[in-house]
Amino acid sequence: MCYFPAVIKQPFAVRASAWAAICLALGVVAGCGDVNAALEKESKARELAANLLVEFTKAADAANRAVMAETDDASVAFAREAEQAAQTVQTDADALGPILQSLGYADEARLLTEFNSRFAEYRALDRRILDLAVENTNLKAERLSYGPALDAADAFRDALKALKPSVPEKDAWHAEALIAEAMTTVREIQVLQAPHIADADAAVMTRMETQMATSEKAARSALDRLRPLVQPAGQARIGAAVAVLDRFVALNAQIIALSRRNTNVRSLALSLDQKRPIIAKCEETLRALRSALDKRGFSGRR
Repeated sequence: MCYFPAVIKQPFAVRASAWAAICLALGVVAGCGDVNAALEKESKARELAANLLVEFTKAADAANRAVMAETDDASVAFAREAEQAAQTVQTDADALGPILQSLGYADEARLLTEFNSRFAEYRALDRRILDLAVENTNLKAERLSYGPALDAADAFRDALKALKPSVPEKDAWHAEALIAEAMTTVREIQVLQAPHIADADAAVMTRMETQMATSEKAARSALDRLRPLVQPAGQARIGAAVAVLDRFVALNAQIIALSRRNTNVRSLALSLDQKRPIIAKCEETLRALRSALDKRGFSGRR
């Protein structure tokens, strides 16, 4: 028990007044402690709300770069960056909730709950998009088309040109026409590769594949008709041309398979059509949350 001798020796009225002052002082001290704790929570809540918007923007931006990346390494790196930022957003949101509850900020808590719901939707869609983006099947198909497939088509052209010296003079015009037909039909397949890679419509891709098959058949038919015109010494060159055509057709089949996966086209479509509205709603909610917290005074009232 504490004693206050100076107070006890005073008359009763004076002592009562002094005790009241002491109690008031103790109440003020306790009240200051409560205010300081509340101020610290408010400050932390503002900090977390601000960081939420920053990290969410970083996550969305990195995910977009993963979709648009031109190499596998870049796509994977951006996808990893997007996931790390999204995890930070989740951590901050989880930390902010109890603070808002302890402060009794019902409106802000409601906005955070609204954001959490939209963010869960965002993350589910984002995982789908990033899984597709890192496969990069359209980019891989494009590289095959403009790399090995182009080289094979050019090699086929050179193999056809090498046949000319093996054709008798009397059949030169006929052989020239068949060589041109074979080369033209292969180029027709090449021309269809780019739109096939870019298109997302399965029916359209099927029509292109049918055209490719028709062109391949025409190229092989031209070689079959060319074979009797080539002298025996040049028959090996016909075989070489057929082998090059087989290589080109095999590469074209790989291109079609990759293009059919359509991961780049699908991830971009999901980003533009479905994800963008969710991003806008998330950002709108986070800005409203920041604004609501900024309007709170020291007492916690607006």
